[in-house]
Amino acid sequence: MQTVPIGVVGASGYSGIEASRILASHPNVELKLLGSDKWAGETAARRAGLPGSAGKVKYAPQNQIAQLARECAVVLLATPADGSLKLAPILLALGVKVIDLSGAFRLRDSSAYPKHYGFEHTHPQLLSEAVYGLPELSKVREGTRLVANPGCYPTAAVLALAPLIEAGLVEGPFIVDAASGVTGAGRKASEEMSFGEVDEDFKAYKVLRHQHQPEMAQTLQRPLTFTAHLLPARRGILATCYARVAKPGDLKAAFLHKYADCPFIEVINGPDEVALKNVIGTNKCHIGVATDGETVIVISAIDNLVKGAAGQAVQNLNLMMGWPETAGLDSLRGFHP
Repeated sequence: MQTVPIGVVGASGYSGIEASRILASHPNVELKLLGSDKWAGETAARRAGLPGSAGKVKYAPQNQIAQLARECAVVLLATPADGSLKLAPILLALGVKVIDLSGAFRLRDSSAYPKHYGFEHTHPQLLSEAVYGLPELSKVREGTRLVANPGCYPTAAVLALAPLIEAGLVEGPFIVDAASGVTGAGRKASEEMSFGEVDEDFKAYKVLRHQHQPEMAQTLQRPLTFTAHLLPARRGILATCYARVAKPGDLKAAFLHKYADCPFIEVINGPDEVALKNVIGTNKCHIGVATDGETVIVISAIDNLVKGAAGQAVQNLNLMMGWPETAGLDSLRGFHP
């Protein structure tokens, strides 16, 4: 089978490592470029345990990325938002397609970036071109140049609420409380993310100022309140989403109808059965819904590094290239037991 050269920049971060591992076993991919200043000159076999020819690839420093990327059809950017904002236009100008895992191209309004991301958006023209890559709601078309891969929290929350909003079964106020494992904060060392600080603790963070709130509101086209929490676990997101009943209807049937042709969504019997252990290590999203006739609660679970980041990026890569949507992802297995 003929393969296509693909690159990953930011390959030493958690999402970059996850993307590298998935792509190393992808039947249609030749892993051509791995970018990382931290691991420059070392092999992917040693640092990430990649098998076969992918393991022989050496990590390239930032100053070589543009030159080496010319050999790639697509590059996945697992870089901070300000880094993606600088690198994506360079790659696009070279004719390289980009899937960006940061928030650099998710928000349509460039004026929102100083508040939510801390920088002025210097390429607002790309915000209208970027395709928001949540395949279960809108599939990336073959040949797309730039994909904005959704955030981990928005993925969990939007998949939980969108079918009910679309069916007119719920109304606001919408509230999302979600908890993520510590890998969601990235790999950069900090005291607050150290084992001694996180273990046996549970707390909220970035209250009323989390950058994923406007992304959720934009995608759902509804105002909502979002609070993120830090789990004393490595990975996974459990999102509890609240709404009010707008009209009587079969809530579970709305999910089954919306996601009938979505290979990675599983609608569970009830929210009590949704658990992180059943999705960790996979590209799946488990969803359960319940109502007492007035309040609706939807609980969803994903792996923040797979469906919330690298796995979804590969899912978008498959669609961008015209490959089967599940390629490279259907063989992923959970870590439990």
